[in-house]
Amino acid sequence: MARTKSFTDLVQQHVRRDTKFAQALLREGVDAMLSGDIETGKTILRDYIKATVGFEKLGAATQTPPKGNPNRRARERRSPSARSREGNHVSLTSSLL
Repeated sequence: MARTKSFTDLVQQHVRRDTKFAQALLREGVDAMLSGDIETGKTILRDYIKATVGFEKLGAATQTPPKGNPNRRARERRSPSARSREGNHVSLTSSLL
């Protein structure tokens, strides 16, 4: 019987081998979230992070725990003035990867 791999494993292997695919996957995840499809965006970004930097290293680099509810932690850190600001900016750096 042939051995099969999960789709997630195949995506992660492709990300590790193909830089252009990795960039496209990251872009797709961010675009999905920005267009309101949060669950799809989270799934795509989770695969991207697992295949590249990993949650442990990302957590250390961002000084946030790699496990738990990131939305709750973000709400706890925000001040009232930060919540009312507009024009959020997302920036990714290759130093984490």
